[in-house]
Amino acid sequence: MTDAAFEILSREKGFRGFFDVDILRLRYRRFDGAWSNVLTRELCDRGEAATVLPYDPVRDRVLLVEQFRVAAIDDPQGSWLLEPVAGIMEPGESAEDVVRREAVEESGLVLRGLDPIACAYPSPGILHEQVHFFVGHADLPEEGGVYGLVEEDEDIRTHVLPLDETLASIGRDKLRSVTAIVTLLWLATHKERLRAAWAGR
Repeated sequence: MTDAAFEILSREKGFRGFFDVDILRLRYRRFDGAWSNVLTRELCDRGEAATVLPYDPVRDRVLLVEQFRVAAIDDPQGSWLLEPVAGIMEPGESAEDVVRREAVEESGLVLRGLDPIACAYPSPGILHEQVHFFVGHADLPEEGGVYGLVEEDEDIRTHVLPLDETLASIGRDKLRSVTAIVTLLWLATHKERLRAAWAGR
């Protein structure tokens, strides 16, 4: 595959499992117009995903899910992270379909509305994944519970937290997920608009 900006010299299947990994040999046009050296890169592919931060505009609270994450197994702060609800898009599903389905599966919530944030690459140096980010209008319960699909070996605990308190904890303890940080910081700057838009709904 070639275009004006890069050339893929070869692409081989490296691994097929929970995620797919391809091994690529490629080169790209440098900013000075010359070709780069030929590089070998591994590319992890899991398709598109979507994530939603459930927000209760009346109580000014958010819901985060806590679950084991294999990428954090060597993290001295622990392998259980707090994140928004999220899931992988199945064929024929829209990003909105995914977050509404996952909200029920992971937290027992039926979302009343969605506000899109962005679609972005969380780790473009290796991961061929785009994530659709949302904030969802929700009537949150007083406290969390345990959810998840048994057939997918999910064990997910929900936490209902004040927004200001959650913002203050970014980067500490279990709140170290990029999806959580992005959605929380976005909500911090848009919550007054959302509270006005969702008032009385």
